[in-house]
Amino acid sequence: MLIGIDLGTTNSAVAIWQNGEARLVPNALGELLTPSAVGIAKDGQVWIGTPALDRMAGHPQDTATSFKRLMGTQRTARLAARDYKPEDVSAIVLEALVRDVEALTGEKPTEAVITVPAYFNDRQRKATRRAGELAGLSVSRLINEPTAAALAFGLQDKGDREPFLVFDLGGGTFDVSVVEMFDGIVEVRASAGDNRLGGDDFDDALAALVKPRLDPEGMLAQIPDERRQALLKRAAERCRRALSTAGEAEFVLTIGETRLAATVTEAEFEAAAEPLVRRLREPVVRALRDCAIDAAELSEIVLVGGATRMPVVRKAITRLFGRFPNSSVHPDHAVALGASIQAGLVGRDAALDEIRITDVCPFTLGVEVAEQDRYGGLQRGLFSPIIERNTPVPVSRVNSYSTMGDGQKQIEFAIYQGEAREVSGNVKLGQIAVPVPPRPAGEVSAEVRFSYDSSGLLEVDVHVPLSGESHNLVIVDEEDRPDRKDIEKRRAALARLKHHPREEAGNVALMARAERAYEDHIGELRQMIGHWITEYAGALDTQDPRRIADARDFLATRLDEVESASPL
Repeated sequence: MLIGIDLGTTNSAVAIWQNGEARLVPNALGELLTPSAVGIAKDGQVWIGTPALDRMAGHPQDTATSFKRLMGTQRTARLAARDYKPEDVSAIVLEALVRDVEALTGEKPTEAVITVPAYFNDRQRKATRRAGELAGLSVSRLINEPTAAALAFGLQDKGDREPFLVFDLGGGTFDVSVVEMFDGIVEVRASAGDNRLGGDDFDDALAALVKPRLDPEGMLAQIPDERRQALLKRAAERCRRALSTAGEAEFVLTIGETRLAATVTEAEFEAAAEPLVRRLREPVVRALRDCAIDAAELSEIVLVGGATRMPVVRKAITRLFGRFPNSSVHPDHAVALGASIQAGLVGRDAALDEIRITDVCPFTLGVEVAEQDRYGGLQRGLFSPIIERNTPVPVSRVNSYSTMGDGQKQIEFAIYQGEAREVSGNVKLGQIAVPVPPRPAGEVSAEVRFSYDSSGLLEVDVHVPLSGESHNLVIVDEEDRPDRKDIEKRRAALARLKHHPREEAGNVALMARAERAYEDHIGELRQMIGHWITEYAGALDTQDPRRIADARDFLATRLDEVESASPL
């Protein structure tokens, strides 16, 4: 049985695709959302979800929350005198969701589509996949959260939609995606985000605002730090939720028989949250810039994530876009519902036969290089992009690199993911070394081709034209022992992409047509055709499908005009 899971920072949810529709599964308490909280007592008893949150204030040392923010790191959560990795604690939540599905359907799920923030890097995605496997699930697909939300929003009526933006602010992460729907295709045009911005940060700002006037006599300072932070966190969350529907709310803490309270107005909270609100703008600007779409061209601004309920956030969105956002989808349910739709797609459900989804590469992929400066020195540890972020996947791109030393016998390519100019700021994925014939510096080149698919498989091919040697490295977003048949199937699919756009039959034919036109004319028209050919060749060199398509249409139209003006 294949299910869809939204593994969230604050809450998690599970949905199934059944009888042609997505359906959320309630937990043992009848709730559709299960708090992402785990408590473990010294005697081994485990609390998950709401019960774990309820005992957190009294037993903070035995309770873990917000562990999704630690995914892909070496940090641990200490519960009952034992250290747990973030994926270990996440697996406990996933196991609870699996039991909920089994209780409802009588069938134990074995496979899952799990959502991740669009801006999760390779390490964070691998950790999420491991969490699913620890919970006994075969993870069929990781799908970006805003992409899942776009599926839930876009399939409400299955109609075509102009580009719209999914604004996903959850408890711990922030993502935006620009999405378009046409002819049953859900196409993600661009994604961006901030993995350290969410409702938790607004809670911290609220607690920092209230703390000085809440406790003038210093009672909180006498409480152990872990318990004090747990009490403030729960009180801040309750107060923030209350401010979502009222102009003012009480921030209340109870310590024994003492009740500490302070009133917070919406205006005070907005002022305290202003630095966080400013951080919402940059990912939006980056996503729109990457897909070359103006904000005015967006048909909708779709809100996803519980933190978008805050008036301070909605006001900021309205100011940013100059219009009111669309809140027709349930902010807490959309991602899980979209994950179950993706599960239906993976399972090839007949009701979804006409639906196709395309996603983008969320981070830039490239290699480490050295560059010579104007003074003759070498600047090492620099990042050379091969596949730029927000390139539609699956994709294959190639760049050429040359030796930098006389008699050099080997070139090493370290493979990185990220956006920083220096590779030290990016995530290292692997390394490949290739032998080269010893020649003077710059005389030997190596063509490095990256091929990447939506499941996270990255295939690196290095070809040395002078020697004819080729070397290959496969990097997969999976555990160390992946299914070889599945890997080979995915590699075969990528193999069809491994050619330069210059080699495609349609592009070859159009270039030949343009060159004939150049030969057939003289004077200014000939110069103009030559300029068109140069522009078209430049577009082909970018290996960008959209840019190439625009350039191809332009050149074909211009050649039609030239040929229609023939004297015969």
